[in-house]
Amino acid sequence: MKHLKTIFIIFTIFAAAIVSQNTAQAMKIGIVDGAQQVSVGTSKDAQLISPLHNKAFYTLKAMKPYAFKASGNTISIDINNQWFNLNIARVVIKPGDKGFVSTKRRWYRGEFIIENRGGELVVVNNIPLEEYMLGVVPSEMPSKWNYEALKAQAIAARSYAIANRGKRASRGYDLKDTPEDQAYGGASAETATTNSAVMETKGIVITYNRKVIPAYYSASAGGHTVNAGAVWNKDLPYLKSVPSFDEGVKKNGHGLGMSQHGANKLAQNGYNAYQILTYYYNNVKFGKLDPSWAL
Repeated sequence: MKHLKTIFIIFTIFAAAIVSQNTAQAMKIGIVDGAQQVSVGTSKDAQLISPLHNKAFYTLKAMKPYAFKASGNTISIDINNQWFNLNIARVVIKPGDKGFVSTKRRWYRGEFIIENRGGELVVVNNIPLEEYMLGVVPSEMPSKWNYEALKAQAIAARSYAIANRGKRASRGYDLKDTPEDQAYGGASAETATTNSAVMETKGIVITYNRKVIPAYYSASAGGHTVNAGAVWNKDLPYLKSVPSFDEGVKKNGHGLGMSQHGANKLAQNGYNAYQILTYYYNNVKFGKLDPSWAL
C-alpha cells in the first residue's frame, strides 16, 4: 500500500512535464505499405474525404468491399466494377458513428488514410492513443495471462508508442503494426480482459528524467535481460541487466527491458504492475498523460 501511495505522488509531480511533450492526440499506424492495390470496407456507411479540401465527396456503403489502386501518382477506386481516378494522392475514409474500418481481414477503430507514395499505396490507421492500445496489448501478450502482467504490458506499450511517435514519419505514419515496432491487431484482436487492463491504466506512462521512455520489451530474455549497450553499443540508464524470471523459456527477442514471460511469472508471485515495471526498468517513475490523449 505504501508503494502505491508513492506512485500516485509521482503522478502528480511529473504530469506537467509529460504534458509539454505531447501536443497531438492521434497515433498513425502503418497497416499496409508498398501495395499496388488494397481492399477496404466499413461496418457503417463511411465518408470518402479529400484532405485537400477537407470535404466528403462520396459515401462508401457499409459491409461492401472497395478496391483502391495506385494510378501513377494518384489513387483510383473501383465502384461497381468500374475504375474511377480520384485525381488526388491522398484520401481519408471516415466511418459513421461507432463504425469500424477493415482491411487485411481485420476490423479497426478510427479511420483510414490511403496515400499514394511513389506509386505505391500506404494505408494508415489514424486512431486515438488509447484505442490503439486496445489492439496492441492482446497482440503482444496472451489475454489469459495474469491481469497485473497485462497492466504492465499496457503501460510499457503506451510508453513505447509515445516515445517513438514519428519514428516512421518518412512513410507517413508513426509505427508499423508488426513486432518490428509493436504488434497491433486492431479491434479484431480485442478481448474484455485486455480492454480492462488498458482502461485501468489509461494515460499512465513510464518516465526517466521527466521524459517518457521507449519501454523496450521482448517475449523472453533467456534468464537475464541485457544492458542497452549489448545491443546498440550505447547504454541507457534505465535499461540495466537483471534476472529476467523466465528460466526455461527460450530467449525470444532482444532481451532489453521487460521480459513478458518474466512479467507474467512475477505477477503470479504477487507483484503488481508497477512493481513489475520498476523491477525491469531502472530508477524510473510514472506519470499520467494530459487528458487530451484520452478516448
